[in-house]
Order: sequence, then C-alpha cells, then structure tokens
Amino acid sequence: MWPLCKKELRQFFGSLTGYLVVAVFLAASGLVLFVFEDNILDFGYATLDRFFVLAPWLLLLLIPAITMRSFAEEFRTGTYELLATQPLSKASLVLGKYLGALLVVLIALLPTFIYGVAIESLATGEGLDKGAVVGSYLGLFLLAAVFTMIGVFCSSLTANTVVAFLLALVVSVLLYYGFTAISRLPVFSAGADYWIEWLGIDQHYQSISRGLVDSRDLIYFISMGLLFFFLTIRNLLQR
Repeated sequence: MWPLCKKELRQFFGSLTGYLVVAVFLAASGLVLFVFEDNILDFGYATLDRFFVLAPWLLLLLIPAITMRSFAEEFRTGTYELLATQPLSKASLVLGKYLGALLVVLIALLPTFIYGVAIESLATGEGLDKGAVVGSYLGLFLLAAVFTMIGVFCSSLTANTVVAFLLALVVSVLLYYGFTAISRLPVFSAGADYWIEWLGIDQHYQSISRGLVDSRDLIYFISMGLLFFFLTIRNLLQR
C-alpha cells in the first residue's frame, strides 16, 4: 500500500503540472485574502474567515485535478492489470491511491498556515481566534478527505481523465452545495429545509468551522468517506 502511495506522490510531482496546480491554489487564495477588493488588510480585523469561505471552492477544482489520474490513467495505459496481479487486496489498492492523493492535498494546504502567521504578526489587538482557526482547519481537512475519496471513486468509473475530472467536480459540488441550494427553495418549509441542508457537506463543514466539534459532524464525514471507499472497491471488483 505504501509503495503505491509513494508512487502516486512521485507521479504527481514528477511533472510541472503538479507544481502548477498547487501554485495556482496558493496564488488564488493569497490574492483573495491579501490583494483583491475587501481583502483582510482593508477589513482591519484579524480573521481567516474569508480564506475558509473560499478554500472549499478552490478545493473543488484542485482535488479533481489531483485525483483524476488515480485509476483512469491506469485503465487507459493498461497498467491496472499489472497492479491487479500484485499481492494487494482491492481495499489496499484503493487506500494506497487515496492516501497518495490526500497527501498531495495536504502539501497544498500546509503553506496556508503562513497566512495565519502573517495576520497574527500584523494584528495590534488580540489577534486570531485560535480555537476557531483550529476548528476551521479541522473542517477543511475533513472536507478535503471526503472530496479526495469522491475524486478517487470517479476516477475508477472511466479511463478518460477529463471525464474523471468533470465527474468528480460535479459530484463534489452537488454534495457540497446542492442540498443547501435545494433547502432554500420556497417549497420547503416547516423544518424540512433544515433536514435537507443537513444532508449536504456544507452544513457540517460550517458547523465545525465555528469551532464546535460535534460528534455528529465527524460521523457524517467518516460515513461519506467510507461510502465512496466501498463504492470504489465495488467498481474495481466489477472490472
């Protein structure tokens, strides 16, 4: 499993495309936070709220770009048959691919800690609410973990990397914001809107980002990850 994970890392960072994807993510988040209109310097208050609002939407583009080659490229080049002959269970195979992609996402997120250090050094008052920042990063990690598993699942459906990217993007957007959008329709009221929104990822991400780590939110993220994990194994078994 671990050799497969390291192979994924080498494959992603073995070309300029890998570095470019991470650089675009960091540049976009940095520009919005410090340069564009209504940036943190104009706001005059030490907070990373804008970053944690923007980051999920950037991850919706970043993660499908990372995971689209996970299985689709193996299917296209015919190397999946070689992987299938290795003494690895399907679960270990999926887990190796998943951990490799998730490590790339974490590598992209690690430099964003610099934003917090910069804002803290510029603050003249109490500085950042560290509890809220820790909760927001926990929520962002759980969100990235689920998006990555969705991306690996979508890559196991096709041998076309572009199709895998688009599928992962659409499925992730629908699960992240689709239920929230549906819950705001006038037809849903009298409490139905709350339960519909609860089905979406955004509701649970926002809850953890407030610094309130609820076991129900953790169970939701773990359940979503396991659901797509087993669906991926099922796809591979059917091949």
